[in-house]
Amino acid sequence: MTNKKIEVLIKKNNKGIHLDIGCGENKQQGFVGIDYRKLLNVDIVHNLEKFPWPLPDESCSLAIASHIVEHIDPRNGKFIDFMNEVWRIMKYDGEFAIATPYAGSSGFWQDPTHINGCNETTWSYFTPLDKLTQGQLYKIYRPLPWKIKINTWHVEGNLEVVLIKQRIDKSYNVDKEALKKIHARKK
Repeated sequence: MTNKKIEVLIKKNNKGIHLDIGCGENKQQGFVGIDYRKLLNVDIVHNLEKFPWPLPDESCSLAIASHIVEHIDPRNGKFIDFMNEVWRIMKYDGEFAIATPYAGSSGFWQDPTHINGCNETTWSYFTPLDKLTQGQLYKIYRPLPWKIKINTWHVEGNLEVVLIKQRIDKSYNVDKEALKKIHARKK
């Protein structure tokens, strides 16, 4: 799919496109696929750790990341930047579904390119409304806000999470640099 076709698709679909992040050759049917490799079925070839992505603000109603977040470098806040970029392209109340091997499981360690281990508590860093930690973990980095809809895991298997993009409330005290980056992209 060319960038022009994607732009037309976004304009045509007022509700937002469905995006398969890190789709590889296994893009989900009905989704636009983004991956850093130029493979069959990849619609947008782009390094997922380079921001902004070539998608407009609030252009997606659903995004999936199946076995990709474990490949995002967490150093220097890159994983938080990744999450903020997904937040930017999502429509409000849009859903972001993530599947990843549970941190420390054999499924996580088997792949030599896995560098970002996530567990059930990782997502508490992205929601100011987290009941488990009363928003205390969110206050450490103050990324753009998500709400946890589903958070299910098996210690020797996968972690599956569904996040919902939340509106920014002043009480969240969102990281001002993250907001500046988002606003700078709109210009």
